[in-house]
Amino acid sequence: MQRREFLGTAAGAAASVAGAAQNRPNILVLMPDQWRGQDLGSMGNEQVKTPVLDRLASQGTQFTNAVANCPVCTPARACLLTGRYPHQVKMAVNDVPLGIQEVTIAELLQRAGYYTGFIGKWHLHGGLRNPGFVPPGERRQGFDFWAANICNHNYLKTWYFRDDDQPIPVPGYEVFTWTDLAIEFLGNAKAKEQPFYLNVWYGPPHDPYIVPKGYEGMYDAANLKMRPNWKEGAKRGGTPKDIAGYYSAITCLDDEIGRLLGKLESMGLADNTVVYFMSDHGDMLGSQQTFLKRKPWEESAVVPSIFRWPGKIKAGRRSGAHLSHIDVVPTLLGFAGVKQLASMPGTDLSGYLTGATDKAPEESHLMIYTSTEMEEHGPWRGIRNQKWKYARHEDKPWVLYDLERDPFELKNLAGEPAHKALMAELDGRIAAQMAAMGDDWVQRFDRPFR
Repeated sequence: MQRREFLGTAAGAAASVAGAAQNRPNILVLMPDQWRGQDLGSMGNEQVKTPVLDRLASQGTQFTNAVANCPVCTPARACLLTGRYPHQVKMAVNDVPLGIQEVTIAELLQRAGYYTGFIGKWHLHGGLRNPGFVPPGERRQGFDFWAANICNHNYLKTWYFRDDDQPIPVPGYEVFTWTDLAIEFLGNAKAKEQPFYLNVWYGPPHDPYIVPKGYEGMYDAANLKMRPNWKEGAKRGGTPKDIAGYYSAITCLDDEIGRLLGKLESMGLADNTVVYFMSDHGDMLGSQQTFLKRKPWEESAVVPSIFRWPGKIKAGRRSGAHLSHIDVVPTLLGFAGVKQLASMPGTDLSGYLTGATDKAPEESHLMIYTSTEMEEHGPWRGIRNQKWKYARHEDKPWVLYDLERDPFELKNLAGEPAHKALMAELDGRIAAQMAAMGDDWVQRFDRPFR
């Protein structure tokens, strides 16, 4: 009943803020799938071409220590809509549905007079994919405008749905269609009459590394420089050819984000729009001789994070604050002047981004609840701060890295007696966090999709 009781107060609240809504900023969230935080020119990767996002970073604030608390698709997306940890909303694994009782940022912004839109890959409707229809109503969790599918990574052969179950074929590479639909949203009369909140959740650069004509062969696999912790022989993916394809998909996305931001500018909307660019998680791509996500290492857990709001958010700033997914909903609500719910444990960083305060998180908590046939590691919990990265399984420590001295995590210190006291301290902080958030060590399993 929690959600129905909450929504029962919405009509009166919405009426009372109708006038105030016009003074609130628009919010545009851009989220590609499986884009590592390290892989932007503005983050120091000189091999990958990301001029649009590098420019966005120069116009706003870029977090260099942003992480996915639970680096895997469905849990991360649930966190980014509810502002709660995945286990708190029973979304600790892939392919489970987000409960209709959960209150999302879209619903809160609707109450505040926003016109809300969702475009792209949803992945919050349960086991049905390929690519899947989400019916209008409560299963759309507060989004008015809808052009999406549940999940499909065949980027050259997919389709999406609007307000009925008739699939609409995507003509060619899906990224172009998602951008076209976002531009359509911007031209919608309601988006002009009300402040808007739009999520554009792209599928690439998630594998398979399919790119459209004009982007094939953009990067020469033979001449790519691998990360110092890359090792040949990962069980799946992570070859130089894979990384070249991944970079090609990134550059295509960078171009398309440029097209969308250009439209925002030409429509006179840029100055009053908070743009937030991020990802749901990273990808090991052969680093640590492993693949995919669900890992505590930087390539899996660190995500891009750029905020821009001209004249309000500090421009050209690189922040080492430890923003994580759990902080995103409170921060975006903060920009909209909407109070976060008491059930949301994250930090509102809107004041930090505008310079009203210098207080920001000094550490992030990390978690994975499951093991799969494709993954080598079982459930783990972790903590990451400026100096240390530590992760443990229920019965034993796993990895400890000195991130200041060893940013590529080449030396695991977990077995060294000299760090026994430090690990005991970090174990205590993990245990305290788990107790405070109602977390436990019960293993969950991804729901098989049909």
